[in-house]
Formats: sequence, C-alpha cells, structure tokens
Amino acid sequence: MSARKSPSAERTGPAPRRGRTPRSAANRTAANGQLDTERKLRELSLLQEFAQLATRARDWDDLMRTLVDRTTLAIGVEVCSFYLLERDGSTLTLAATNGLDKEHVGKVHMAVGEGVTGLAAAERRPVQVPDVRTDPHFKWIPGFDVAGLTSMLSVPLTWDDRLVGVLNVQTADPRVFADDDVRFLQTIAALLAGIVEKGRVQAEAETQLATLTALDQARAELLSVVTHELRTPLAIVRAYLDLLADAASGAEDPPARASADNWRSAAVEQVTRLDRLVDSILAAVRGDGLTKLAREPFDIGDVVSESIETLTLVLRPHRLRWSPPGNALIGLGDESRFRQVLEHLLENESKYAPKGEGISLGAWREGGEIRVYVTDDGRGVPSSEWESVFEAFVRVDRRHLRGSGIGLYAARRLMQAMGGRVWIEANGFGGSRFVVALPEASAARL
Repeated sequence: MSARKSPSAERTGPAPRRGRTPRSAANRTAANGQLDTERKLRELSLLQEFAQLATRARDWDDLMRTLVDRTTLAIGVEVCSFYLLERDGSTLTLAATNGLDKEHVGKVHMAVGEGVTGLAAAERRPVQVPDVRTDPHFKWIPGFDVAGLTSMLSVPLTWDDRLVGVLNVQTADPRVFADDDVRFLQTIAALLAGIVEKGRVQAEAETQLATLTALDQARAELLSVVTHELRTPLAIVRAYLDLLADAASGAEDPPARASADNWRSAAVEQVTRLDRLVDSILAAVRGDGLTKLAREPFDIGDVVSESIETLTLVLRPHRLRWSPPGNALIGLGDESRFRQVLEHLLENESKYAPKGEGISLGAWREGGEIRVYVTDDGRGVPSSEWESVFEAFVRVDRRHLRGSGIGLYAARRLMQAMGGRVWIEANGFGGSRFVVALPEASAARL
C-alpha cells in the first residue's frame, strides 16, 4: 500500500518569499512618491515665503536676520550664517548669523579661499565637512565660533554668474548632509543670491541718497553760514560809514575832509576783506583753491599788529594786551589767508569774551615754527571739545550767542593748506587759548 502524498509535497520550485508581494512594493513606491511630493511642496512653500519676506523686510539688517532664521528651521540645523562678498571681490564679511555671537556681524572677515567658507567661495561649489574639529580647512575664530558644533555645509551664492556670498549651516550632532539637503540648500542659496544682491544695491542706493541729501543740507546751511559770518565786517563797514556821514555833514575844513577820506578808505578795506572772507570760507568748505595758496615769507608780528588795527572797533569793548616782538618773526605761508585766520580768531574772542574782559595775544618762535596765541580771561573752550570745534558746523554750547560753526573749520583747512597748524591748549590760568603756527622761513630753507 503506497503512502498518500500531501498536497504540499507535490509542489515544485522555490517557495515564494513572504512580505514581498507586488502589492507591498507598489505601496512602498507610492509612499516614497508621496514623501517626495510633500518635500517639494515644503520647499516651494519656503521659497515663496522667502520671496514674500524680502518684500516685507524693514531694512537690510532685518532682511539678513530673517533669511538666516528661516534657513535654520528649513534645513533643521543649529546655526546658519551668511557671508557677503565685498565689492573688492576678495573679502567675505559676516552679514548675519544665529546661534553664534551676533556682535561679530560686520567684524568677521575671511579672504576668498580661506577656511571652509572661503573654499566654497573660491571653488563655487558646496563644501561639506563631517567634523570641523578635524578638518584642515576649517578656520576657528576665537570669540565667534563656539565649541560643540560638529558638521558644516557651505554653499556659494551666485547671481548673474557673479559670486555674491556664502551660506553656512552647522549642526551640533554629526551629520552627513544628504544629496537632497545639499540640493535644497543650493536652491535656497540661488533664491537668496538675487534677494541679497538686489537688497544690497538698494541699501547702497539709499546710502548714496542719504549722502547727497546731507550734502544738499550742508549746502543750504552754508548759505546761512556765510550770511552770518559776514555780519562782523559789515558791522564795521556800517560803523565807519556812520562816522563818515557825521563828519561830512558837520565840517568842511581840510582836516575834517581828510578824516572823512580815511574813514571811507577804511570802509572800502572792510568790503575788500569781506570778499576775501567769502572766498576763504567757500574754498575751505569745497576744498577748491587750497592748493593755490602762496608760501612766501612775511613778518607775522606785523600781521598781528595790522589785524588788531583793522578790528579796532570790534575789539573796543575789551582790554587788549599785545606787545609786538622786538625781532622780526618771519613765517612762511599765504599772508592774506593767515590774516583772515587771525582776524577770525580775534572776532571769536571779541564775540565770546564778556565786555570789559581782557584779550591777550603773543607771538614767538618754537620748534622751527612761528606761533601766535589768542586768548581771553574767561573759562575758554572745555578740553573735551578742543578737537570737535574744528569740525564743520560744530559750536561750543553758548546758546545766548549766534554762530555758524564754520569759521574754525575754515581756519584749520586754510592753515593746513599753508603747511601750518591751529589748535587749542590750556592757557595756564584755568582757561584755554587758540594757537596758530606757520613754518619759520629760515627753518624752512634749511
């Protein structure tokens, strides 16, 4: 009697694999396709968000901060930093970061080719570093980079075939960035390149506009400044003309007429001085004509005496102390411009010194220079403002007096153009004094 075969014993060929039915493979493919579709939708959504953020950013810094923050979330990293290529084409400067010290924005610089960031810029390709602690290209920046960051991916930003900057992402845990991660960061970088470049062009245009606006404002201020600075010589002209009118109306004898002629000459001299003052101020502000100043020998002591005589009416309310030097003090410079500087300092002292107080002048030679000081008996200029008063439109805070803040600026420009100097120093009596100096003619020839 033969044994009965079971149905399973009659089967031939290999047994089918469990869990690998055609239906399960199709399900897996569909699931992967769904994930890929969802990832692409997220990427498109993020890119659209970037484009919208670019239009809503308040300013350049706000735009940079927003872009690195959103990139950090999108890639799933701890740190994102953006380096902007300077216009010189050789230096990368940190423009934005999160996760690192933001105080270093604008202060950290890398040359193209330096570090991982510079390598990505130089070769214009993504550079991935599994562990920055062992990578020879990584450049550690003390005070900026932090311990605990491991992996890094750097992607260059290009716009219209020009390098714009480099986008870096870093992680604390070791991470090998997948091809999809690299491609996604490249996509972000491509979009950011256009946004960043256009934003930078706009920021530069705004800066230029602000500069032009400031220049236009300065020009408008200069017009009012010139008008104000002309008041002193005009006041002198009026005073002399008043005297001339009084004398002419009350006397017809030769001495009276001679006095009238003298006063008339003085008035004409002040008008001429007025013209020179306008020229010097405009030249100092614009920088025009300063290279044409003469450098010839002249007696500085004589110029001081003549300036005092010219400003007799202006200085009348004060006690003047000036002893002409016994020997000639020959300086080298432009005599007419030096006279303008000195007269402005005297006018300044007359304007700021209370009536009845003394105004002192002195002249001497020292260190190959001829120096002249002008001071009064008051407190003078605070030492904290000894330099700032020589800047354009800066005044010592004396609110009860009007002033332009251009005279001392013009004086320094003129003195420098002659190879001289002007400064403020302590006068030894608790106040300060103005000092002007020109090269001594004999010393200049040695």
